[in-house]
Amino acid sequence: MRVDLSRRLVPDELWELLAPLMPKFVSRPQGGGTAPVEERAVFAAVVYVLTSGCAWRHLPESFGFSPATAHRRFSVWTEAGLWRRLHRAVLDELGARGDLDWSSAIVDAASVRAKSGGSLTGPNPVDRGKKGSKPHVLSEALFSAG
Repeated sequence: MRVDLSRRLVPDELWELLAPLMPKFVSRPQGGGTAPVEERAVFAAVVYVLTSGCAWRHLPESFGFSPATAHRRFSVWTEAGLWRRLHRAVLDELGARGDLDWSSAIVDAASVRAKSGGSLTGPNPVDRGKKGSKPHVLSEALFSAG
């Protein structure tokens, strides 16, 4: 079952695009711990958590490793900028295939107050200069029309 779920959540075409972008697993310098887990299986678990809304601690045992392993790897990948690189690679691939139509696009944004600040926040012009950020979403014509 684990292999079927991994293949469904991370199809071969996506994995071929993703695998070269993944940071290499580094074993613990002090030794010990468990054997390295297959990256594709861990990525599938991360996709499962992010798309299902499941809490990390409720990751099904059928994935074959602990929720802590999946969350730790997600954190490493986030720090390494994997999501940004993957997003760019997917856009490049879709663009090369002619599967993106930028002749018509929709842009949306929302100002969000930052509760604790952070390096990606700044003065919010619509909230009396309090710290905040403004995430943006851009959708091309083919996606927005479907």
